[in-house]
Amino acid sequence: MNTEQTQQPASVRVIKPHQFDANTPQTPGMQRVAAVSRQLAGSQGIWAGITDVAPSVSSGIHHHGELETVIYVVSGHGRIRWGDQMQFEEDVEPGDFIYVPPFAPHQEINPSPDTPSRWVIVRNAQEPIVVNLEPFNAQQAAGTDATHRI
Repeated sequence: MNTEQTQQPASVRVIKPHQFDANTPQTPGMQRVAAVSRQLAGSQGIWAGITDVAPSVSSGIHHHGELETVIYVVSGHGRIRWGDQMQFEEDVEPGDFIYVPPFAPHQEINPSPDTPSRWVIVRNAQEPIVVNLEPFNAQQAAGTDATHRI
């Protein structure tokens, strides 16, 4: 067998869950970890990660600056709320995709009393931008404490 054919291209990276990086900007009430970033994969124009939202938790209201964000709901049921006054909302479930445009204030919610929700996030820049828009409250603090067990 030709060794040139069996070598993996230098540009392909496989990042295992134990390699994910929790040292990313956070929003109260949720835990983000990077899976694809410059540090983990050498990416230049894309960032991807996972967000876990604990049961009965609402994240802080935030936006991602000029970045476009795509979210894929992997498990659990949740709700996405958005708008300047959080006046819009829609329930989400596994298999749903969510598109969040640049500068759109939004909030991830897990209304389930006992089931966590996991969402995969992809953004069109390799560095995550997180702008938290509201103060920390007790419910978000409890959710953050529950999800930041690293």
